[in-house]
Amino acid sequence: MAEKKYFDWCFGANFYPSTAINQLEMWQEESFDPVTIDRELGFAEGIGMKIMRVYLHDLLWEQDKIGFLKRMEQYLAISEKHGIKTMFTIFDDCWSPEFALGKQPDPKPFTHNSGWVQSPGNAAADDLAERPRLEEYVKGVLTHFADDKRIALWDLYNEPGNGSSGDHVTTSSLRENLSLPLLKDVFKWARDVKPSQPVTAGAWNFTEGFKDLNRFMFDNSDLVTFHTYRNPEETRRCALEVLKEADGRQVLCSEYMARTAGSTFEGCLPLFKELNISAINWGLVSGKSQTIYPWGWTPEKGMPEKFFHDVFNADGTLLYPEEKEVFDKVR
Repeated sequence: MAEKKYFDWCFGANFYPSTAINQLEMWQEESFDPVTIDRELGFAEGIGMKIMRVYLHDLLWEQDKIGFLKRMEQYLAISEKHGIKTMFTIFDDCWSPEFALGKQPDPKPFTHNSGWVQSPGNAAADDLAERPRLEEYVKGVLTHFADDKRIALWDLYNEPGNGSSGDHVTTSSLRENLSLPLLKDVFKWARDVKPSQPVTAGAWNFTEGFKDLNRFMFDNSDLVTFHTYRNPEETRRCALEVLKEADGRQVLCSEYMARTAGSTFEGCLPLFKELNISAINWGLVSGKSQTIYPWGWTPEKGMPEKFFHDVFNADGTLLYPEEKEVFDKVR
């Protein structure tokens, strides 16, 4: 299969501003923070990042679809100013299945990503009566932005088959194939809209229980995406397997970089550049997500010896100034 190139090689981050604990706090009118978004995307621009992966949520459409679309437009205007394209993520199986609109909880001390929430959540995903509402959300957002060149691609479903064990360590509450029906539906809805941008969903778990999900995602993605938080040797092995599955299609790693798990900028980003795989690490600016703490971290452990995710402090200084050398090398 001849490769269709949707955009040049690039690197970037999964982004929500340091002032937001989750997708709802990022986008709701009362907590939407364009000043911080502008400042922090400026940090990203400064080190050569050209793409951000940004999560949406179905309840935002329910709450105020017109206002939600306006805020998305505002975000895209800011990102365009900084030369950054966007990968919007529609659904997500990670972390808490319990959530509500309105004021979001404060971070739990020393806890990784303590406020992150699923969309639409396990209950809604399994309830066929919710499908019309979810279809309206998906088609409404994709139709509005179907020809928007500021959007690089659509990520239709983050980590389908995951669950409340969104830390990639706990495995007791994985959904596996329970998420396959909604995954198939969201691809169908996207194909109905026919956006000009490519659509994808990324393989993230390569165990036997995810065989059907991965097969569907590999077979139906325009641009193949995947996640890996492995050391450089294992990352290369995983990336080569994904390139084989892609069969000439463009490939992007939409999550990587967990320093104390062995996935580092120094070890992995030049590798992705060598393989022509665009790369989006988890986390940009240290903030309410508290993803500087590793998965499964607890207050008794205090401050970690090395920060897990994120690139910048809130003031724009790098968490690890030596990483700038890596960014300069690949940009």
